[in-house]
Amino acid sequence: MIPPGQTIGILGGGELGRMLAHAAERIGYRVHVFEPAAGSPAAEVAAREFNAPFTQVDALSTFVKGCAVVTYEFENVPVEPLWSIEKIGQLHPHWNVLEICQNRMREKTWLRKNGFPHVPFTEVEAGDDLHAGIRRMGTPCIVKTADFGSEGKGQMKVTDAVTAEHAVAAFAKQRAVVEKYVDFKCELSVIVARTEAGDLRAFPVAENIHTKGVLDFSIAPARISDVVRVEAENLAKAIAAKLNVVGLLAVEMFLTDRGEILVNELAPRPHDSGHYTIDACVTSQFEQHVRAICGLPLGDVSLSSPVAMVNILGEAWKWREGQVAAPPNWAAVLEAPRAKLHLYGKAEPKIGRKMGHFTVCADDANRALDNARELKAKLSGRS
Repeated sequence: MIPPGQTIGILGGGELGRMLAHAAERIGYRVHVFEPAAGSPAAEVAAREFNAPFTQVDALSTFVKGCAVVTYEFENVPVEPLWSIEKIGQLHPHWNVLEICQNRMREKTWLRKNGFPHVPFTEVEAGDDLHAGIRRMGTPCIVKTADFGSEGKGQMKVTDAVTAEHAVAAFAKQRAVVEKYVDFKCELSVIVARTEAGDLRAFPVAENIHTKGVLDFSIAPARISDVVRVEAENLAKAIAAKLNVVGLLAVEMFLTDRGEILVNELAPRPHDSGHYTIDACVTSQFEQHVRAICGLPLGDVSLSSPVAMVNILGEAWKWREGQVAAPPNWAAVLEAPRAKLHLYGKAEPKIGRKMGHFTVCADDANRALDNARELKAKLSGRS
């Protein structure tokens, strides 16, 4: 066990690192952040910030030696420098988990090899015939980059010969994954925590609504049957155990019209769809990650209230000729009963940039979502 008072190192300085640092410091840990760019959101709340490229092994080694355990807040960290971390310190989740989850081809191949239900796919190596991959899968399908893709980035839907040509041009000379397009009833996610001793605990299943590939709303508890809920939780736990994750694993899933659950993506870290846990669960996903990587007892994941979470993007600001004309109507959220605002301390808004989120608790999930939609419209001045 790594007791409070020790130092936790976080690779990456974004909003997930910021909220992770808040949770760690609240229960007595010091936090150091390693981030290539100075002045990151996480650095604002950390005890110390290290600035260097992730590939600079000497700087990374100095950082690791000052930490009792190191974790990462996103997947876009090169794996090779992390090999050295486990020679001189603890890294959770392990680098081999990151290696699988940061590459769509490896991730989906791992799911298939281990017998987990997944979206049908075919691989296309760099320089191979993408047309052939599209023909093998049939249309409609989704073409995705194999490396470092998330939240609608690095992917394109193919429905006919014209969109196939667009995909071939966009993904030329890149490794790609071609997935069968899935008609789904809803998108789900389960965030599960696992300790090195093998203790597992799953947060309530969230129902997710995406807009243009980016998470817009998360609702908990998901509006699904108890049978589906148990199946989703058990599936996420089984994947975390098989991967030997120490920390959090977010498992994104499709629930098809036929009632099948198919795994879409894995993320070995805190996840946007788990932000609701800060205000609506006994233990937040961020505190749970700290507990898991430090060998502490896992916390209670009970939901205290139905809740909806809304991501706040740069589009919530008023824009004129490419410049910010006015901030969002923060008062709309701040004066709303049972609503909580979380901003990430980013220097300036940009279209598509995640600037914060808010949550709304209510007596049932439908009311929470309705109230969240209403507040989102008020926030951006569209109601």
